[in-house]
Amino acid sequence: MTNYLLDHTVDDTFLMCAPDHFEVSYVINPWMAGNIAHGNRSLAMQQWLALVEAIGQVAKIKMMPAMPGVPDLVFTANAGVVLGNKVVLSRFRHVERQAEEVYFEAAFTAHGFEVLTLPPELPFEGAGDALMDRSENLLWFGHGHRSDVACATRLSELLEIEVQPLKLVDARFYHLDTCFCPLAGGYVMYFPEAFDAASQAHIAARVPADKRIIVGSEDALHFACNTVNSGRHIFLNQASDTLVTQLQAHGFVVHQTALTEFLKAGGAAKCLTLKLNEPQQTVSPQVSQQAA
Repeated sequence: MTNYLLDHTVDDTFLMCAPDHFEVSYVINPWMAGNIAHGNRSLAMQQWLALVEAIGQVAKIKMMPAMPGVPDLVFTANAGVVLGNKVVLSRFRHVERQAEEVYFEAAFTAHGFEVLTLPPELPFEGAGDALMDRSENLLWFGHGHRSDVACATRLSELLEIEVQPLKLVDARFYHLDTCFCPLAGGYVMYFPEAFDAASQAHIAARVPADKRIIVGSEDALHFACNTVNSGRHIFLNQASDTLVTQLQAHGFVVHQTALTEFLKAGGAAKCLTLKLNEPQQTVSPQVSQQAA
C-alpha cells in the first residue's frame, strides 16, 4: 500500500561533481586501505553517470566543477550542511581533504547561499555527519570519527534547529550517512551496530518502531544506508531482497545502481550528492542529549 505521506510531488535539487579526477590516492578510512591506485576511472565515470541519469528522472541536479588535486571532491555530501539559504561549510579533519573547502565554498556562493563557518579547531564534515530529519525540524548529527561533538551546539545556533547527536563507534562507518538515512514520511533506515548503546536508545526514543527500518550487516557493508531519497524514490548501490521488500512495503521505490568504484574510497550514492533545497522552519534551537 502506498504511504500517503510519500504520495506527493517533490522538487529536490542535488549538487554533484563529476569524477574527472577521482582516485584513491591516500588512506583516511578503512575502505581505502589496499585500494590506492587500484581504481578504474572509466568505470567510475560510467557508474556516476548512471546515478546522475537515475536521480535526474525525479529531481534536479546542479553540477560543480571537478578540480585536479582533490580526488574526493566528487563526494559533495561532505561540502557542508544546507538549511534554507544558509550553509555551514565543512572543516575537514584530515589534511588530505582540506583543500576541497575553498572549492565547495565557491560553489555555494555561486548558488546564492549564505556561507557560515565553524571555529577552525572544530572538525565538521557537512552532510556526511549532519542529516535533516524528514518529518520534524531536527538535525541528526554523527560524531566520533570525523566531526567533533562540540559542533552540535554551534550548528543548533547557526541553523536555528534542534540537534540530536549520535556517537559512531565502528571505523568502517566513519560518517553518519554511511549507516543512517532519514527517509520521507518520517522513516529512518539505519545499522544499529554502528552506534553506541546510548545513541541507539536516542534513535528508538525519537523514531516510532513502525518507522525504524533496521539494516543488517551485509546490507550495511554494501552501503545500503548511503541512500539518496527523493520523495518515494530511493537510490542506492545495492540492497538485499529482504531490505528491498521492506522498503517497498513502506511505499518506497528502490533503484539500485552499482557504485563499486566509489566504495573503494568509502562512499556511495548519498556521498556523491548534497541536497540543496532543505526548507527552513523557525524553532527554538537546542541540543538533545549532547552527551550521547
